[in-house]
Amino acid sequence: MNIMLAKENLPEKVEMRQVYCDTLIEMSEADDRVVVLDADLMTAMGTLRYAKRFPDRTINCGIQEANMIGVAAGLSAAGKIPFAHTFAAFASRRALDQVFISGAYAKLNIKIIGSDPGITAALNGGTHMSFEDLGIMRAIPQMTVIESADSSAFRDILKKIKDVYGMFYVRLVRKNAIKIYEEGSTFEIGKSVLLKNGSDITIIAAGFCVAEALEAARMLEAKGISARVIDMFTIKPIDKEAVIKSARETGAVVTAENHNIINGLGSAVAEVLGEHMPVPMGRIGIKDSFGEVGPVDYLKKRI
Repeated sequence: MNIMLAKENLPEKVEMRQVYCDTLIEMSEADDRVVVLDADLMTAMGTLRYAKRFPDRTINCGIQEANMIGVAAGLSAAGKIPFAHTFAAFASRRALDQVFISGAYAKLNIKIIGSDPGITAALNGGTHMSFEDLGIMRAIPQMTVIESADSSAFRDILKKIKDVYGMFYVRLVRKNAIKIYEEGSTFEIGKSVLLKNGSDITIIAAGFCVAEALEAARMLEAKGISARVIDMFTIKPIDKEAVIKSARETGAVVTAENHNIINGLGSAVAEVLGEHMPVPMGRIGIKDSFGEVGPVDYLKKRI
């Protein structure tokens, strides 16, 4: 890994969906095996530019998420590298059987992009608000589960997973993230990033909660509490060594996630601690409830 931290954690000027499209175009220009599938969300996702550039490698499957995964499985079996996108709720709940049987059980190579996870579904409301997708996906054998904190991490991770055979689920906030890393940073799947050292407590976060964790650490520091902050962008396979080391050195752990505290990042960390290094632990996230309609800033108060 080559990690360069941003000097300031400010909103990025580029949206994550633009980075998705730009990176797909870049990868497709270099590798004709890359194909893109969508479930009638190409306008919302900003991938119409890709379709214009590569019309013969773009498939809009319509509002048929399960069928989209089946098509992706067929393309994978034919030697292609399919990137299939829909909302996280539909990628996990609606298409689960196809992801499990047609993709993972068949040992195929599909990169599933689940956008608008958790409260970032915002005004789309509870039906589209996935507080369970991490749990669903990490329970599938040999599935790799990732949630990037910002566009720099997302860009590098997309390039990494293209060249690794297997099933991947990547959570994606479509709009502007808070900048955590400088451009050119590189990441290793399965290894976390230590963003801030600390001696009193460890905060382990993923996705947009990474920026929240850094702000919490600054607030704690003002009160004389030294908080370590870790970006656990790979939720499965989790970086066990980093979890154990931090628990041993700080003596307490808190997780922060845009997900149900059941079966997500908090549960994954608790499993490691329970087996290897029991310490006091807290989980910040959705408390086993359904979503609701509202802007993200309002919904953040539920976490």
